[in-house]
Amino acid sequence: MGKIPVKMKAVTYALSPFQQKVMTGLWNDFTHKVTHKVTENWISALLLVGPVVGVHTYVKSYQEREKLEHRY
Repeated sequence: MGKIPVKMKAVTYALSPFQQKVMTGLWNDFTHKVTHKVTENWISALLLVGPVVGVHTYVKSYQEREKLEHRY
């Protein structure tokens, strides 16, 4: 049995300059998505945020000590 040729149609897509909504689904209910992800994976979120906050507070206290040490 031979192959039968099929005519293909060219389809062109265009965006209207008046209705361009780029990535609207990303921002719909953004706060709910974030809270859901954090409550679902709270251990991972804690392990990610904990060291960052610890390093930040350590650096701030270190800078304050350096500032007070070189005061006089």
